Amino acid sequence: MTKEEILELLKGVKHPEQDKDIVSLGMVEHLTVDAESGAVRFTLKLTKPRDPMAGSIRRAVEALLQEATGMAPVIVVAEPLPPDSKAAKQQTMREKSQLHGIGEVIAVASGKGGVGKSTVTANLAVALASEGYRVGVLDADIYGPSMPKMFGVEDYKPVAEVAEDGSDLEYIMPAEAYGVKVMSIGFFISGSDALVWRGPMATNALRQLLHQTAWGELDYLLIDLPPGTGDLHLTIVSELKLSGAVIVSTPQEVALLDVVRGIAMFRNEHVRVPIRGIVENMAWFTPAELPNNKYYIFGPAGAEGRVAALAKQEGVPLLGSIPLVQAIAEGGDAGQPIASRDSVTGEAFRTVARALVKA
Repeated sequence: MTKEEILELLKGVKHPEQDKDIVSLGMVEHLTVDAESGAVRFTLKLTKPRDPMAGSIRRAVEALLQEATGMAPVIVVAEPLPPDSKAAKQQTMREKSQLHGIGEVIAVASGKGGVGKSTVTANLAVALASEGYRVGVLDADIYGPSMPKMFGVEDYKPVAEVAEDGSDLEYIMPAEAYGVKVMSIGFFISGSDALVWRGPMATNALRQLLHQTAWGELDYLLIDLPPGTGDLHLTIVSELKLSGAVIVSTPQEVALLDVVRGIAMFRNEHVRVPIRGIVENMAWFTPAELPNNKYYIFGPAGAEGRVAALAKQEGVPLLGSIPLVQAIAEGGDAGQPIASRDSVTGEAFRTVARALVKA
């Protein structure tokens, strides 16, 4: 039998208290019919918690489908969440999430700290904005937020606006700089405070920043992940559908070992996030007084370097190589990302941005 025929059958089962059929009441969800065996499976969503009619409705459905198909259906009974429960509030937050207006959500990650992941995220966002895209950045490095400083918006005080849909949700207005919308936990704490939070507190804060920020319509949302592979990474993966991940690394062998672990995390069967490419940061040092010289401090780089070899081995593109230039660090410290300037190094980030769009 087809799904449509099954639904027509189920319209013959009425809720004893409401005198309406279970299909009209929206009680039948996730209906599937196995193509080979014809087995029927669906979720019976009750209209209220601890519905005393649940047992009789289920038995009526089982008898009806057993007779029609010759086999017992698989029925999962689901009770509605109490409206004041924590789970119900989280579900409402996801349903009303501002993430629905975003095109591509890209996680920027690094297996190892200190490779310049946040610097690459900030400059990549500015480079994408300079290419005409609508861009946002979420600073998901809860314990070490750096985006407020890198974008020069450390003094920004977020304001909340009540939703217009009648719910009691409030949406946080992000900061804006260089054509990029920025949200960070750093806006809510003093720069000298240590954020002493256990895992659940950090993940709940991250959920709120994800769903309750008024992102508006965006082409790209870049998420600056903390280093490593932990709770916050899994929260991001479970809360939204990532379009892909970008891995940042230096050419140093120790850093590349962690890149392999990061790629493995995103490719895990329970995660399954495509790797859009690797960015090679601090590829070489070029002193200002010798602009044609390249000193490979962390080892061979570029097309013949270690990162390129690893990218080829893993079957992902090398999006580009960023040199170790003093102006990049100075731009981050001053809140003026170098990608906002017309310079050779700024063009390097724009090249990476174009490669990411292509990927």
